[in-house]
Amino acid sequence: MDNASALEQLADTPRTRRLIENRICYAGPHAELSIYDTWWPAQDVALSAERVLYCGMLQGRKVMNGATDTPETFLPGESFVLAPHQEVRIDFPDARPDAPTTCLTIDLDPARIHALSERLNQTQPRERELGEWHYHPQALHVPHSPTTQALIERLMGLFRENHPDRDALIGLGIDELIVRLLRTQSRELLLADARQAPPRHGLAAALSWLERHPELPLDGAQLAREACMSKARLYRLFQREVGYTPGEYQQRLRLARARQWLREADAPITEICYSLGYRSLSHFTRRFKAAYGLTPGDYRRLLIA
Repeated sequence: MDNASALEQLADTPRTRRLIENRICYAGPHAELSIYDTWWPAQDVALSAERVLYCGMLQGRKVMNGATDTPETFLPGESFVLAPHQEVRIDFPDARPDAPTTCLTIDLDPARIHALSERLNQTQPRERELGEWHYHPQALHVPHSPTTQALIERLMGLFRENHPDRDALIGLGIDELIVRLLRTQSRELLLADARQAPPRHGLAAALSWLERHPELPLDGAQLAREACMSKARLYRLFQREVGYTPGEYQQRLRLARARQWLREADAPITEICYSLGYRSLSHFTRRFKAAYGLTPGDYRRLLIA
């Protein structure tokens, strides 16, 4: 039975109509996966863990309070990572029996994260100016890629199935999730560096230029001049450290900016589209839906529901 069918059956039971939140836990050899269904609106629900806690939204929305300076809306297609013993207080404004708010958590062993960091330092060392691979114990809230979404869905299936290779496959999936976490956090730290004046590293300077001009056609030569390095070297370094080519990253940056404007501004969707350099609304809509699973209009409606 798939997750949606299970939710529909549970929503019809008398017990569910009295239930605020239900947790289903699956134990694995290297981590624990929990799925939380919240059936009624609630506020100020505490969440913390002794280990690093990866959270992924599956359905609905939450408002996360306390992890950062301001409350943050947490939606499907996004990752939220809590450091050990970091507590957040969660609001569930939209939960109801026929449409519960559903998320998953995976607790990650810091020792395993450290071991993978050391392996990356040996096999894929970073440039000296960027420092070594290691986990920074702080909250991380980012949109994740379709590849990460596919990994989350694969892990959900692995934790729930009875297969002779289950534990080994879960271990590989957890390692992949940790590596993606390390790369994402590294990229966010690079972006923080890029927002300094002046950036401390050529790659940060290139990222800074893209952040300031996401709407412009990509000019590799201009980007290389900003980074004070050859175009070939910049593209190799960009791919290795950021995980994308400059063109791919610019597209992600445009979509993240669109998502931010849809959250924070009342500008028409057409205006957002052309302000970010898209030549047609249909192209922008296709890109946005491929990245976040919703059209821009549906995304905005979810926020104000």
